Amino acid sequence: MQKKILLLGSGELGKELTIALKRLGHYVVAVDSYRDAPAHQLADECEVINMLDGKALDTIVAKHEPDIIIPEIEAIRTERFYDYEQQGIQVVPSARAADFTMNRKAIRDLAAKELGLKTAAYSYATTLEELKLAVKEVGIPCVVKPLMSSSGKGQSTIKSEAEIEQAWNYSQSGKRGDMAEVIIEAFVKFHTEITLLTVTQKNGPTLFCPPIGHLQDRGDYRESWQPCVISEDHLREAQNIAGKVTEALTGAGIWGVEFFLADDGVYFSELSPRPHDTGMVTLAGTQNLSEFELHARAVLGLPIPVIELLKVGASAVILADKEGVNPTYIGIEEALKEPHTDIRIFGKPSTRPYRRMAVTLAYDEVGTDITLVRKKALANAGKVNVEST
Repeated sequence: MQKKILLLGSGELGKELTIALKRLGHYVVAVDSYRDAPAHQLADECEVINMLDGKALDTIVAKHEPDIIIPEIEAIRTERFYDYEQQGIQVVPSARAADFTMNRKAIRDLAAKELGLKTAAYSYATTLEELKLAVKEVGIPCVVKPLMSSSGKGQSTIKSEAEIEQAWNYSQSGKRGDMAEVIIEAFVKFHTEITLLTVTQKNGPTLFCPPIGHLQDRGDYRESWQPCVISEDHLREAQNIAGKVTEALTGAGIWGVEFFLADDGVYFSELSPRPHDTGMVTLAGTQNLSEFELHARAVLGLPIPVIELLKVGASAVILADKEGVNPTYIGIEEALKEPHTDIRIFGKPSTRPYRRMAVTLAYDEVGTDITLVRKKALANAGKVNVEST
């Protein structure tokens, strides 16, 4: 039976999820804070609201009477989800999961205090003076992040006391919503950073995708590759942690669970209850089902018999470098001359410095040196320039 799905957030992840849901025969209403967002261009209906406005959110839910609500961004009045669940609407993965994971404080305290998982030492601050005290407690270097933000906005690394005030000001300029509080994390000396895409099902076991390695800059993903070769011990430990956290949060769907791998073990870092930026690499056909197809199946309660690695792959982002509108892309033909490559343009109507606008993909047979595949994806990203008016 066709389901009506309210998608809250319509960026590049929402666009790919909309494609997956439409291919399975369902009706999608895409919501975002601006017109012509990527998923708006494909959905059956679209809406433009401020999702931090609880009344506006209630109005949209009452208007469309969805069967399922899928959040794709952090800036949502997630506390309203509990009421929607009581109305009989399925919230993805669950109201509890969406509410907890949209706030770094809730998810970190759940992981460290309630579940006893290994995390970086951390503290919180709501003012500049509290931040100075917290930095002394946690130590330098440390990382400062708004409790609510995405794509690295407001995140910075403090390497000296002179940088504390600048980090505070940057956190406030990059936060989502009206929450001033930040988390301060000790710097973990890790050798590898991974995303473990974890799939929880309504009627089946929890499944894990092959681990994805990734690199970040300015707190945001720049490239990812699958599989990331890690030890069996680290893989089992990461799967055990991901299983515990997702079970505690409840619900069905895909989760992007991030870890630091260090000499002394696996550290839980963050968790997103939805397809993950770094999982864009699965669009290269590395798996039998992309992360978006897996999310759609899990949300709809459809079976997922197996997740298989079919290829090795890599992704690299293409960034804008200035403010503008009506973007065009120069160099696509040159990039696509390389065998085993592809590109996904997100369709964002405007640009700003460091905004992700597209991603290049590269792939090859299992057993191919992943370093070579990464180099190909990065080289192709460098061939494409974003121009705007």
